[in-house]
Amino acid sequence: MSGTIQAGDFADVPSFSALPRLGSLALSPDGKRLVTVVAELSPDGKAWQGALWEVDPAGHRPARRLTRGAKGESNPVFTPDGDLLFLSSRPNPVAKPVDGKPKDKTALWLLPEAGEARELLRPAGGVERVDVAATSGTLLLTAGAHPTADFGESDEEHRKAREDAGVTGILYESYPVRYWDVDLGPTYPRLLTAPPPTGDGFTAEDLTDLTPDADARLDDVAAISPDGRWVVHTERVAVSAAYGARVRLRLTPADGSPGRVLADQEHHSFAGPAFLPDSSAVIAVRGFDSTPERPWRNALVRIDLDGTVTELAPDFQQEPEHPVVSPDGAAVYFTSSLRGHQPIWRLDLATGDLIRLTASGSYTDVQVGAEHVYALRNTVDQPAQPVRLDLAAPEQEAVVLDAPGRVESLPGTLTEVETVVEDGRTVRAWLVLPTGCSADRPAPLLLWVHGGPVMSWSGWSWRWNPWLMAAKGYAVLLPDPALSTGYGPEFIAAGWGSWGAKPYTDLMAITDVTVRRDDIDEGRTAAMGGSFGGYMANWIATQTDRFRAIVTHASLWHLDAFTGTTDDSYYWIREMGDPLRDEEQVRANSPHLRAADIKTPMLVIHGDKDYRVPIGEGQRLYFDLVRHGVEAKFLYFPTENHWILTPGNAKVWYETIYAFLAQHVLDEPWQRPELL
Repeated sequence: MSGTIQAGDFADVPSFSALPRLGSLALSPDGKRLVTVVAELSPDGKAWQGALWEVDPAGHRPARRLTRGAKGESNPVFTPDGDLLFLSSRPNPVAKPVDGKPKDKTALWLLPEAGEARELLRPAGGVERVDVAATSGTLLLTAGAHPTADFGESDEEHRKAREDAGVTGILYESYPVRYWDVDLGPTYPRLLTAPPPTGDGFTAEDLTDLTPDADARLDDVAAISPDGRWVVHTERVAVSAAYGARVRLRLTPADGSPGRVLADQEHHSFAGPAFLPDSSAVIAVRGFDSTPERPWRNALVRIDLDGTVTELAPDFQQEPEHPVVSPDGAAVYFTSSLRGHQPIWRLDLATGDLIRLTASGSYTDVQVGAEHVYALRNTVDQPAQPVRLDLAAPEQEAVVLDAPGRVESLPGTLTEVETVVEDGRTVRAWLVLPTGCSADRPAPLLLWVHGGPVMSWSGWSWRWNPWLMAAKGYAVLLPDPALSTGYGPEFIAAGWGSWGAKPYTDLMAITDVTVRRDDIDEGRTAAMGGSFGGYMANWIATQTDRFRAIVTHASLWHLDAFTGTTDDSYYWIREMGDPLRDEEQVRANSPHLRAADIKTPMLVIHGDKDYRVPIGEGQRLYFDLVRHGVEAKFLYFPTENHWILTPGNAKVWYETIYAFLAQHVLDEPWQRPELL
């Protein structure tokens, strides 16, 4: 087995950071090759860098590394001929340097089954994504350009003119203006098609720009039909100043001739389009756009090219995502959350029969071949690994294929707890127990609240990893309170627009059940969370002093201020309402109004490049704690976003939390991390 992980790898953060982590999966047309991306620490230890690895779908041969680029590789996809396309900003060893031409932008590369990789295209703004028509081999590319320039030389000249003039300003005439940690503009994604690669590569003249007028309205979620004739993509359409926009699907000929709207329904948005093999229709996810009275809700739909929309599996009670159509067009495979797992489902398009394909685990990157299904499987106690499944057998245990990064031992065990709350719902949680904890040696407990909020604890996390805490002797409770996915629409509705009500009481109820265990020390507990989990950590601090310490990361604090500064204000308004019109609801859920009630020591953590929960939330929270005399610390990352993504900063993130918890939960002296 390649590169296995042992319990000792969780003893310190540098060892944990050095572990290989898998993402993305590509299956060759003949089903004989499977390629994944394995990220490992760069030579200087300052970033994680991806490389392409080939996995044997049959499970006989060990995995082997295909690429070793100095800048890493991503987005593998096979052509119909079996060549492998990928993206990388590595230098082109055979290109002659040209002044003014991009040298470090992400390029499109082709790796034949036998031979060396060659660069196909390196535009001024780089290539953001590549897809391939399964039959014709036509390429679909996403690449950025200025809205006032043609793609290619004109765009390069425009970029150089701005750089030479020292201009960085961006003029917005539509919303949104930011996304997670990126300022939208001054360039916007273009969708481009290219013929199947032959020869030395492409120039801008070889490409067809399908969206020359693209601006912030273009969502770059797109798919190309197997015959290479059509491209379907998402597009924002304004509804009203109060409501914002919905997302529709647009169908555009791949030759660049005028397109048309394929699907546009009031109060709904579309995502995840995938063509049928005969290119006659699209399978997609249609979501109800939420209101303060009603949560969003996903449905699987078929959209014929004449625009007819038909709902599939209308009785399905979970939230379907990421549909993939089988090569013969007989079935659609998709995933959804389900009670702490994320199974693959198979829907027979002829009969409507729906089966749960997998018994346990969470699955991503589903690839469907003629004989098997492949995916990346992860669980709370196992990071992503490539697996093989039968096409139609129900509730299978997946066959694990050889690849780096499989866990062989952990510093603890995993179990589940649950309780029935006042309104009759069953609330459940994963519970990580450290090695050696018992009635004679009860473990201190950390309550970890997930983000989202409409998500669940259903798999492995490299960012919030409970096994690092287990290695320090802590038990970690991972609950799914009201608003969590995988328990039906009523479970989400129970917390919708009222985060401080049932989500809070659910968390307290599941904590109560857990601390009654004889292997848990009820007198030594702490609460932690990020994003929505950070909001809940803040709310918990205003409601109870049962915890010895609280850690709040990237957290919401002042809901009125947050409404207009988050990168997706309209989504927020469609749950909590407009602060000017729904002031009572906003005030009822805003923890900042209860700052004077906080008595528990708090560690506040925030990144300056976080546009989802802007830095002002963390700054205001810290100031409110200081001015009310609460013992508090503020860990600030000037270069990080909603997550902490660089190895060095991730190390001090964990070290600071370790020290803060040791001080307040374990009664040890405070030890400031050395590099802080």
